[in-house]
Amino acid sequence: MKKASLTVLVSLSMLAGAAYAQSEGVTMSTDPAKAADVEQRAQMLRQQQESMPSHEAMPMKKKPHHKPMKKHVMKHKAAAAAPASGASQ
Repeated sequence: MKKASLTVLVSLSMLAGAAYAQSEGVTMSTDPAKAADVEQRAQMLRQQQESMPSHEAMPMKKKPHHKPMKKHVMKHKAAAAAPASGASQ
């Protein structure tokens, strides 16, 4: 019973938080000074994006997915260095 009531309480608090976050979203203003400020910021951001080099032009470095296991590498190095058994010299 306690688990069920705790689950309901957590769910309700999450819903209340989501509703509060949505209520403070976009606001509308008819002030021309604010509109000009927003347009100026948009132009500045556009200029910054145009001046930055694109990600497509830069070559990407390939990173290994994981580090090789030391035991495995050492085993292959030892096998390559040692002569095969039964080989004539």
